[in-house]
Amino acid sequence: MRIRLEVAERVAFAGGESFGNAGAYERLAGKIRLAVDPAAPPNRGIVDLDKAPRTSDGLVECAADFTILKPVDMTKGSRRLFYDWGNRGNIRALQFFNDAVHTNTPRKAADAGNGFLFRRGYAVVWIGWEGDLLPGDGRFTIDTPVATEGDKPITGPVRAEFVLDEPGVRCLPLSGRASTRSFPTVSLDTSKATLTVRPYPGEPRVKIEPSRWQFARLEGGAGLDGSADETGINPSDQHIYLAEGFTPGLIYELVYTAKDPRVHGLGHAMVRDAIAFFRHDGSDKNPLRGLEKAYCWGRSQTGRAIRDFVYLGFNDDGQGRKVFDAVLPHVAGAGKQWFNHRFSLPVTPAGQQHEDHDNPADTFPFSYAETTDHNTGTKDAILKRPKTDPLVIHTQTATEYWQRRGSLVHTDTQGNDLAQPDIVRVFHWASSQHMSDPQLKKPNKGVCQNYGNIVSTSPLFRAALDALDKWATDGTPPPESRMPRRADGTLVSMDEWRRKFPQIPGVMRPKGPSELTRLDFGPDFDKGIVNVPPRAMHNQTYAVMVPAVDSDGNDLGGVRMPVVDAPLGTYTGWNLRARGGGHGSNHNFTGSYIPFPETDAEQALTGDPRKSILARYKDKAGYVRAIEAAAKKLVAERLMLEEDVSRVVEAARDWGRPRHDVRTLG
Repeated sequence: MRIRLEVAERVAFAGGESFGNAGAYERLAGKIRLAVDPAAPPNRGIVDLDKAPRTSDGLVECAADFTILKPVDMTKGSRRLFYDWGNRGNIRALQFFNDAVHTNTPRKAADAGNGFLFRRGYAVVWIGWEGDLLPGDGRFTIDTPVATEGDKPITGPVRAEFVLDEPGVRCLPLSGRASTRSFPTVSLDTSKATLTVRPYPGEPRVKIEPSRWQFARLEGGAGLDGSADETGINPSDQHIYLAEGFTPGLIYELVYTAKDPRVHGLGHAMVRDAIAFFRHDGSDKNPLRGLEKAYCWGRSQTGRAIRDFVYLGFNDDGQGRKVFDAVLPHVAGAGKQWFNHRFSLPVTPAGQQHEDHDNPADTFPFSYAETTDHNTGTKDAILKRPKTDPLVIHTQTATEYWQRRGSLVHTDTQGNDLAQPDIVRVFHWASSQHMSDPQLKKPNKGVCQNYGNIVSTSPLFRAALDALDKWATDGTPPPESRMPRRADGTLVSMDEWRRKFPQIPGVMRPKGPSELTRLDFGPDFDKGIVNVPPRAMHNQTYAVMVPAVDSDGNDLGGVRMPVVDAPLGTYTGWNLRARGGGHGSNHNFTGSYIPFPETDAEQALTGDPRKSILARYKDKAGYVRAIEAAAKKLVAERLMLEEDVSRVVEAARDWGRPRHDVRTLG
């Protein structure tokens, strides 16, 4: 293995601002160049690595973007590395731990937000790992090689799904995203591919005749001499063009023969070897030498990447040492990334009720603890290498129970409570949604029936990281897991949930998550070769449960943010599509905020079974007192930091506006 750091930029960060005892920070950015031996035992599980081009000394090369924000004087820092496993190449940790506005190029003082990670003295690192991303918008990319069979291209079936929220779209990359590479089709002849459409996942696929669509790109620009804009249709092996346009909400599925798969599994090797270099290289080539601990965090796609990384054994650096001492996967649900296979599209979200059903992310095992797949008799676990398994704090929102089979993280495959290893904590952040924006914004509905969920959870991130650090440093255990359980009635079936959720006037209730059907991805799935579309295994399912709710419809059995403990509405992990496409289906990863009636008169008039706001708090001051009491309770339970009490109280002073929709109360 060879690794080389190429630093293209080294400048002061945040204008030289000092962050507590850690002092001033600096920004380093450039490329990491890695060359690995395909025959070395740690690399043998990387799919198609043996089919990648090699250097003269038999190694396979790749290169990734990196950025580091570190104390200028590393001896003043905490000697801890914090790796943000950037979601689809985007920086996210500064948003959620520092309450900063999102940017992929943090340089200014404003980009540091409240400074939390820097005040704690972390060296914060980003490295490109996702091989299907294109450069642009400051994304972190990795250049992985194309696999071939000698001098011939590798071809195979690829499945792409398109579900649009906006009308008027006629052309898309085959990957579905402008930011993402597409696998080229081997033929522009649409009769050799299949495009179908259906309104809901369970409905029959209806074929769109080959004459109605093309492998082509729609181009536009100004006409000559000031005439109207012109468009052109240009044949393309990486785009699909549908002249009639894609109808929002419908599920379009394209199956075609593609070529030139990339060795995406090298993304795991890049993270493994780069972090090991930062931890153990004592030369001047390592700007982070002297580290004592390394932690990582990822959300959604990259929470799944962490689980996949650990499950596949990449937390062993090749010398029997842990790469990460502790990990924080967030909103991963029960999935893994599964990008270490041929023709993988890591950018694709994991399966939901309406979208991306056939993504192989949700395959056994689901839990950190060993359990048995009752369908096949197979025993397995995410954690199965005691010497190199990290400490784990797994956090998930209500959305993961509704859209990402989150209950399977802590149950067996039949829905029974499953004890987790001593090195694992699982926290359900009750009544919050998958994407929780820490910035104060007015609620909106988008394409959904209800307002989007407005519960901000960033204080929980900060407390979780402090607890993780104490756990890894001196063995101080974090708070015990807080998730819904069958044993105490807080984890229930969909039928039980429907009996308890209040009948709110004008609010449609979801059909909810059904049992997860086991999918057969073909005989070579374990070798990293996926046949698409997969075959559903009839009568082979996994039980999926949801959190029980109180009389307001808010979740039980988890950690409640103060706005949920002292609510102004019902906050859910689900939201339903409005009319216009997919009506009634759960939308994506969106939750709901359903305001309470504000006065007793409004409650009586509407017949809402939930108490009014004024019946709960009497006035604005009463609401603030309730929020403060809930915040202090979380501090006492070590689930929130003292510094965040004033933040949540301040946000509550005017009935939680603008985040809450409280219209008539002064």
